[in-house]
Order: sequence, then structure tokens, then C-alpha cells
Amino acid sequence: MTVDRAALKRRVCAEIDRRRDDIFAIGDDIWRHPELGFKEHRTAGVAAEALRSLGLKPKEGIAITGVKAVASGAKPGPGVAVLGELDALGVPDHPECDPTTGAVHACGHNAQIAGMVGVAMGIVGSGVLEALAGRVVFIAVPAEEYVEVEYRNTLRQQGKLEFLGGKPEFIRLGEMDDVDIAMMTHLSSDPSDGKVGVPVSSNGCIAKQIQYVGRAAHAGGAPHRGINALAAANIALAAINAQRETFRDEDCIRVHPIITRGGDIVNVIPADVRLETYVRGKTVEAIQEADRKVERALRAGAIALGAVAKVTTLPGYLPQVNDSNLADLIGANADALHGPGSYRRVGHRGGSTDMGDVEHIMPAVHPHHFGGGGTGHGRDYHIADREAAYLGPAKMMAMTVVDLLCDDAATGKDVIAKHKPLMTKEQYLAFMRSLFRETVYTE
Repeated sequence: MTVDRAALKRRVCAEIDRRRDDIFAIGDDIWRHPELGFKEHRTAGVAAEALRSLGLKPKEGIAITGVKAVASGAKPGPGVAVLGELDALGVPDHPECDPTTGAVHACGHNAQIAGMVGVAMGIVGSGVLEALAGRVVFIAVPAEEYVEVEYRNTLRQQGKLEFLGGKPEFIRLGEMDDVDIAMMTHLSSDPSDGKVGVPVSSNGCIAKQIQYVGRAAHAGGAPHRGINALAAANIALAAINAQRETFRDEDCIRVHPIITRGGDIVNVIPADVRLETYVRGKTVEAIQEADRKVERALRAGAIALGAVAKVTTLPGYLPQVNDSNLADLIGANADALHGPGSYRRVGHRGGSTDMGDVEHIMPAVHPHHFGGGGTGHGRDYHIADREAAYLGPAKMMAMTVVDLLCDDAATGKDVIAKHKPLMTKEQYLAFMRSLFRETVYTE
């Protein structure tokens, strides 16, 4: 029997509105207590307790801090995941950052967790599960912001994780094996996104750690006896900059190195200098071509000064490719919530997210929803509209869950049937592992 889909959506949205104060409290609480990736123990506890309060049984400690809970419909069917990200990032000059760690939710992940919990409250609390076929999987995932690379690589060396992002770890651990469709919402403060925008694609990335090893000597009395590792690093940085004119516009290459250690004492020739960088691009092939150029530049710095360059290359995130059929469902619900014309497809984005990894193995969508203010990752970022930031994404995604799983999950099954994954899980893991590389360059 065909159910009244519109009535189910009204019930879900009414329940989200009824729980608005609880959802606001979660979003605000997480804003006030930001934690960096793979350290989000308190935030994970907030998410787990909220899911537990609905009668769900969250699994905790996945990929160190991740949380997962499953709500089952009345009949078997596909698994639809609603994700939110636990981590903050470091913006130490933000006026509301943690004074000890510099962490702040300057990318709006506090709103993602509030939205994910809001979907759970709407779907479970309204009782619509009895009309759905399948499972709704609520996931609070760690470490989307690819920061503190040295710390995360230490965790990898200790065997606590293999990949440096939360969603790749969830995939590796089999925690996405019961998921057939995935969605999550990112806040936007960009007017060009409209009220809700789904990018056609976004950059993927790999990460690199570089150490230049020189020879210490008295910088004033005997500099000729030293090998200046900082000079080697500067030559490499100049060589990378010289490559920029060779990057094609259509590949959207971004290379943005930083020096994390530039020397120890001013009157000693630097002997240990360290850098980090991403190499980003629109396609895997473009990233790999740009990476070869960056490697040449890093080698050149070592050769020029007679230093040693130790280069560790780490898999980052795959380019994002949103499923068009899911995007259409999100768009219809966005227009229903916010008025006709609220939804738009937007162009390619230069940032990177591990939602791209999920999108390579299943149909998934990652819309941007209005409600943020200021500059993303900047000192002025803030939640500009709590109703839009916390409740809007919850309603939009909950309505989309209803679309996918009502009527014996006919729409969900159609989305799955039409989707052509770019990789199997096994191919994905093999490719990611192939990106690990450690290289030593000498004169």
C-alpha cells in the first residue's frame, strides 16, 4: 500500500521542531567545546548520549572516537547513512577558540552533529520508522579536517589507525558495509551557494611531510662547515612556485606548503627543517601529475645544498563526485522547505573532504546549507542563523530519508540501481594503500 509521503515528512519536521531546544543545545555545546581530530572524546560522548536517549544503542570508539547507531524500519531494505563530523580545526586567532589548543568549529561541524542528531530525533521520535523499509544509520565520524599530520602519522605508526581521515577509517574497518546510500550537510556562508547548493565536484588531495637534514655549524664563525637545511627547503619552495604556471586551470591544482620547523637556534646553521603540504586536484590523475612535479622540486632543494630530503607521502582524500539522483532529491526537499529556487547545483570547489572517498564506493551527496557566517576556516567564522544551521539540514535530510525508504524503499532501490560506483571497497583500499610512499633524496 502506498503511504502518504508528504504526511510522513510533516510528522518528521514537526518532531524536529518539537525538539528544537535540545538540538540547539547540542550544537551550541559542541561549539563551546571544540576538539581536534581523533581527540573528540567529549564531542563523541555528546553525540552518543543523544542517540542513546532515543532508545538506540550506539557503538562507540570506532576509529578512536567515532560513533554509530542503527534504527531499523518495519521491513528490510537499504541502509541510508546520515553523517556528521566531530572535529574542529585550529584557528588560534579566532576569538572563541579553545585557549589551550587553538581549536574552533570554524567549519561548522558542530552544526553537522546537531543536524545528524536532529534527523535521528525526527525519524525515531515521530514514529515514521514503521512506514519505512530499511535502516537509517546515524554516524558521528572523526577527523575530517586533515590537520596535525605528524600527530596522526604517529597514531598510524602505533597501529591505532591506517588512514589519517575518519571516513577512510570507517570504510577500512567495515563500518560502512551496511550502508548503501550516504548523505551529510555542510554549512555555507557563501551567497553563491544559494540556500542549498550541491557542488558538482571538489578537489581530492594527498599529504606530504618533508624533512631536510643538513649539518649544524656556527652561523657566524664557520658557516662554511654547515649544510643549511633551511636554504634547501627555501629552494624547494621556490621550485614548487616555479611549477605553478605548468598547472592546467581545468585541473584545479592547489599546492600550499608550510614550514613547521625552521631551525633551532639563530646562531646555528639549521640542520633539521620540516615542511608539510597538500597536493590537491580535481582528478586522481591530475593530483599524481602535480605530485611528480612537487617531488622534483623537493629533490632539487636537497641536491642544491647537499642536504638530505626525507619525503613521506600519505593518502589524503579522493575527489568528490556527488550522485545526481540524490542531489535531485535533496533539491526538491530544499525547495519545499525554503521556497522554490532555494536549491542550485554549483561548480567545482577547491577544498577537499573525505566524503569524496564515500562517494567513490556508493551513491552519496554532500549539500551545502546556509546558516554559517564569516570566512570558512577564518577568525570571523560563526553560526549566523541557528535555525537555518541546526534545524534546516536536519529537516532536509530527514525528508530525503523518507523519500528513499518509504513505499518499500522504491526510490532508494532506484538510486542504488542507477549508480555506477567508481571503485569497489576492495579497489578503494588497494588504491589508498598504494599512495603511501617514503623517499630519501641525497646529493
